[in-house]
Amino acid sequence: MSTADRYTYRVRWSAEDGEHLATVAEFPSLSWLATDASDAFTGILSLVAEVIADMEAAAEAVPVPLGERRYSGVFNVRIPPEAHRQLAIESAEQGISLNRLAAHRLVAS
Repeated sequence: MSTADRYTYRVRWSAEDGEHLATVAEFPSLSWLATDASDAFTGILSLVAEVIADMEAAAEAVPVPLGERRYSGVFNVRIPPEAHRQLAIESAEQGISLNRLAAHRLVAS
């Protein structure tokens, strides 16, 4: 498996372009258009492999694939005070912590 195979790809129909658009999350400036979805994926995969080779040749840092990054499970979110109050009321009414209610809502989305 090459390094390019480890990144996070998406292929979707682009009505604007009238073709399938392939993108890669770790390289947001890259994309590939093709009339066939599998050709779009093959194209972006090849492009990413070329970009990685160029970056390595120039001794540039290559992005770590999202699937290989470590996540702590902790992040902070700022919300309006009234939304905070409403969530606190709901969590109290349900007899669960505010953190548990918020985590449940995020995962269920």
